[in-house]
Amino acid sequence: MNMIYLCEIINIKRSLGETRMNDFIKELQDLRYLDWENKKISIGTPGCFLKAYEEKDGIRIYYKMSNYDSYRGIFGHECVNELIVSRLLDILEIPHLRYQLVFAKLCIDEQETEGYIARSVNFRKENEKKIVFDTFYELYREKKESPLEFAKRYGWEQYIYQMFVVDYLICNRDRHGANVEVLIDEKEEPRLAPLFDHGLSLLFSCYDNLENVRKFDILEDRAVNNFIGSKSLEYNLQLLPKGQKFFAGELKEEHKEILMEGMEQVLSKEYLEKIWEMIWERWKRYVKVCN
Repeated sequence: MNMIYLCEIINIKRSLGETRMNDFIKELQDLRYLDWENKKISIGTPGCFLKAYEEKDGIRIYYKMSNYDSYRGIFGHECVNELIVSRLLDILEIPHLRYQLVFAKLCIDEQETEGYIARSVNFRKENEKKIVFDTFYELYREKKESPLEFAKRYGWEQYIYQMFVVDYLICNRDRHGANVEVLIDEKEEPRLAPLFDHGLSLLFSCYDNLENVRKFDILEDRAVNNFIGSKSLEYNLQLLPKGQKFFAGELKEEHKEILMEGMEQVLSKEYLEKIWEMIWERWKRYVKVCN
């Protein structure tokens, strides 16, 4: 392991906690030592999403990969989506797990490959334990209480409204009950983890097919697997209290450069333009609905 990378690992917790950070490591990093045995299979998508982690100086560092199978290797752009959404949430000033995009040399099933992976650090405080939202809901809900009503009873409505907005802006299709987590400390009230896991969003289903990118309807109300609210992102937008603001930031056209900085190394110009068009047009739709 070279000294530059060692310093990067030591400082990653600090850098990922800052709003402006070196969030894209473009130089090839040797991460062949990581163990990618942890697999997540997602219904409706080919292949699987591999995960790994390491401990360094008491810091747990997590890694996630875009879609992978033994024939094609790494494909798709879920990890790129994580970085773009992380930047978007910085602009909107919404608490979230920050991701770093890393270009890395990897070893999977004894085969060496190169690709882009996402890196983050543990968001739990000392002594906190986590439980997925759907399990917490089943344990403590009242009779006939919906997940949304349950969240409101715990005082989490601001978080949920922020989540509805974000998921609408990026067309997130994967906000199931385990993609929201409750953090529990016996000495404090339960809290929700910062927003995380936004990979299955934007144009993820297009992969590298530019014809699919061109045909992609950026305002379509696509099917989602939300546990809180409904299966419609458009309907969830209608659930927002009108005339209220749920976060301090505001998206502007000049933010396009911030969101897409460095991404031309990974995605084509046409692909990036479509992503921006999607976010911007959905933002304008959100503003119209909320007002």
